[in-house]
Amino acid sequence: MSFLTYLINGISLGGVYAIIALGYTMVYGIAKMLNFAHGDVIMIGGYLIYTAGTTWGLHPLLSILIAMTGCTILGILTEKVAYKPLRNAASNLAVLITAIGVSYFLQNIALLIYTANPKSFSSVVSWEGITLADGQFKIQGITIVTIVTSLVILIALQFFIKKTKAGQAMLAVSEDKGAATLMGINVNRTISLTFAIGSGLAAIAGALQCSAYPTLTPYTGAMPGIKAFVAAVLGGIGSIPGAMIGGLALGIVEILSKRYISTQLADAIVFAILIIVLLVKPTGLLGKNIQEKV
Repeated sequence: MSFLTYLINGISLGGVYAIIALGYTMVYGIAKMLNFAHGDVIMIGGYLIYTAGTTWGLHPLLSILIAMTGCTILGILTEKVAYKPLRNAASNLAVLITAIGVSYFLQNIALLIYTANPKSFSSVVSWEGITLADGQFKIQGITIVTIVTSLVILIALQFFIKKTKAGQAMLAVSEDKGAATLMGINVNRTISLTFAIGSGLAAIAGALQCSAYPTLTPYTGAMPGIKAFVAAVLGGIGSIPGAMIGGLALGIVEILSKRYISTQLADAIVFAILIIVLLVKPTGLLGKNIQEKV
């Protein structure tokens, strides 16, 4: 029974990684940029929920909506100010360095406002969960909500991409920005929408993560953000189903590694997976090889 408990907890953690990885994979798939500041947007979302819920005393759902709105605006501003001027840069290194700069900027803003002292985060899920096997097996409410939320987001994103005009525009921009422009698609607006969706999802991930691990600091989003990037690469960066599969797989591996191998080695195992994937199948599980014409 204990193995099943750890497996479910791994799926729950993987659901958080998957939601974060969706932000990475959408931005890369459409804008061909790696937004390494994405993890810190999670942290900002957590602080917005903390402020709205603890300081202002608002309902958890309203707090999450405020955080999603704030993170969405932050994502759009970040793209406009930091990434748009570098969209046609000769080297991707400029974008990478800028992303690191944005990451440190957000962390220091949080330090100035909230200080480095950890904040005690109240779970946004009050449901205690369900108990099975005559009380011997219990699934926490936040665990169930995280798994269901990640699946709902996956289905909603797939529907959005395949069935809406904005989603079709994203697919067109991901294939060829120049051709999309000739077809009348506003590339700038499409990329901004991509950042907005990814940042809004980061706020949800922040709410779920901080509810499961109720300590909030300016560095809360750093490690989950990096692990979610590993999940995106594992599943095939640019693939929405791949991000979900990669996130779930990584969460399960991390929790089982902590239980059956070593808590100190769990993170090393996660990053070893990234190295193995890059060596064996660089495109990831669901990624595609792109043929470039010379």
